[in-house]
Amino acid sequence: MAERLTVEVDKKPAYDIVFEASFDALGGELEQFDLKERKICIITDSNVEKLYGACVQSLVAEHCRECVLFSFPAGEESKNLETVQKAYEFLIAHGFDRKDLLLALGGGVVGDLTGFVAATYLRGVAFIQVPTTLLAQVDSSIGGKTGVDFKSYKNMVGAFKMPKLVYMNLSVLKDLDDRQYFAGMAEVLKHGLIKDGAYYEWLIDHFVEIGDREIDIITEMVKRSCIIKKNVVEKDPTEQGERALLNFGHTIGHAIEKQMDFAYLHGECVALGMVCAAYISWKREMLSMEEYYEIRDMFVPFQLPISTYKIDPEKVLEYTKNDKKMDAGKIKFILLKKVGRAVIDTSVTAEEMRNAISEIYYKEEELYD
Repeated sequence: MAERLTVEVDKKPAYDIVFEASFDALGGELEQFDLKERKICIITDSNVEKLYGACVQSLVAEHCRECVLFSFPAGEESKNLETVQKAYEFLIAHGFDRKDLLLALGGGVVGDLTGFVAATYLRGVAFIQVPTTLLAQVDSSIGGKTGVDFKSYKNMVGAFKMPKLVYMNLSVLKDLDDRQYFAGMAEVLKHGLIKDGAYYEWLIDHFVEIGDREIDIITEMVKRSCIIKKNVVEKDPTEQGERALLNFGHTIGHAIEKQMDFAYLHGECVALGMVCAAYISWKREMLSMEEYYEIRDMFVPFQLPISTYKIDPEKVLEYTKNDKKMDAGKIKFILLKKVGRAVIDTSVTAEEMRNAISEIYYKEEELYD
């Protein structure tokens, strides 16, 4: 029997997160949706299609009337309305109706885009998440946030759409390249920093095993992160309050992503954003200097950046003004009172952010000093 967590919405079971060591049980999980006379469209990207497309399509096809696969070019640059339009056209051409199902097979880009298509095609069709990256497994596949970028504004167009199931094959994490794997660790570390100091310390204590991708350790890690994300989402499914804490590091992180035209991975940008947020927390005397430097330096063993020469600080600051979490013209900035406890603050000034961005920026020539 697979291990699972049940996510509730309005105190009622909404969907399960299933933890498996292969794709083999996916077909059995689909049986609960009575799809024998229905169609399933697997939406994936070009990289994931090569790795798992044929395998998953073969498994799924045994449990529905027809299974088709729509693939788009891998990368954040495909997460846009043009790709959404192509997905609509594909679904229309294959006669998909409101009782058919979409299956997101891939990382955060695939999951976010598929969820948005599901939320908007025929005013809503069901979908399930089959995340294949660490970041997607611990974060983006859970909670029903969907969306696409609009003219490089991160996730500016979106909707809340809960999946019917999140199926995690933890064995796929061994196939990730190091950069993708460790980028996911930014969201994992974030969970500990904002909600669970003991979990954060556990991560630090096990950084060697996590780096070596020891299956027992990463399985426990993914489950513990999912529990934190689940608990926050259940209390605030549409981000009216506490769920905003999950945006720790994201205001400046998203601005860096946009300014660099997504040359850095999402997790790498979030790590830099978390350094900035911890810096502001220190300067406001919420954290001690020692706590700030420990938080910053602990990103290094997980191969995450803590500084960069590749940004334009003033442009990054300018892009924070486009943060979609604005409330009456004020940014909902997330700060740390201590490791394991985050707070929402709407009083962070442009000057504070400028100073924090300066903390992570160095000039290229300084590399050779």
